[in-house]
Amino acid sequence: MTGDLQFSWELSGSGWATCRIADSSSERRDFVSYCTDALADLLHGVAGLYGASTVQRVSFDLEPAEVRWVLRSRGANVDIAIYRFPDMHTSWDLPDEEGTLSWSSTQPRRTLGHVVMDAAQAVLRLHGEDGYREKWVQHPFPVAALQDLRRLHLRDDECQREQCQVNPAS
Repeated sequence: MTGDLQFSWELSGSGWATCRIADSSSERRDFVSYCTDALADLLHGVAGLYGASTVQRVSFDLEPAEVRWVLRSRGANVDIAIYRFPDMHTSWDLPDEEGTLSWSSTQPRRTLGHVVMDAAQAVLRLHGEDGYREKWVQHPFPVAALQDLRRLHLRDDECQREQCQVNPAS
């Protein structure tokens, strides 16, 4: 499937976020802990797809499980594979294939960039930087990571959507 991607990131309690990704075939929902700077890591991972590296990995701590997103550039598309490991303390250095593939999709990089930026921007609009820090506790809102992804997306995907032109702090 391509072009039908949905993504949301909602702060769901002190130090917790609900992460949801879906396409027309399936959906994945996780409750992510603040033990890692998860939203910043995801923004950096998607931004990394605009560089020379063709593979980006992002791990979310579910306490105790790990969910690892493996993003592989395939020209203008990205293969998204999400693996689940039972214990983050023992899985950190394991190969991806040691986990259970729990969701996958192929999407245009432009679409992935859009939905991740839109979700991060929605969190910032709803909570503001201070409210985000209060709820996420361990880490500030990743303004610089969102700005970097937006800059790369505008440059390489030649995006003209109004949402992509907006300053993330607004």
